[in-house]
Order: sequence, then structure tokens, then C-alpha cells
Amino acid sequence: MITEEKSFTILIERDEDGYYVAEVAELPGCHTQAKDIEELMKRIREAIQLYIEVGGKMKDLDIKRITIRIPARDPSL
Repeated sequence: MITEEKSFTILIERDEDGYYVAEVAELPGCHTQAKDIEELMKRIREAIQLYIEVGGKMKDLDIKRITIRIPARDPSL
């Protein structure tokens, strides 16, 4: 089987129960969760593989980062 290397954008956040939640920006509906980052990365790799194996469609995205000025947080809060 011929393979190619592909990079994906993973968005990670923590939910209210303390779990890390990962979502793949280019693969709609491809997400997973875990208690720690190491396990999360293992699971999201598995989720990506399964998503591709079942013929999930990839979105063509152009990810950019921007920097803006916002009011500083009051450290006493």
C-alpha cells in the first residue's frame, strides 16, 4: 500500500470535568477526549485513522493566527 504523510490541525481544550478534548479541524466530527495529553494524542491519532478508513471527507482549510490587543486582566480577580 502506498502511503503519504499528512499533517492535521488539532484543537485542544479542557472541559468542565477536567478532561482534555481534541477536535481535528480538517475532519468534521473527528474528536476524542482523555484525562491526560499523552492519552489524548494517542486517541486522536486512532480517531484520525478510523475517520480516513471509513471514507470521511477532509475539509481544505487555511489556518492563520492573528494577534490583537485586548484589555489586560486584573490580577486581583
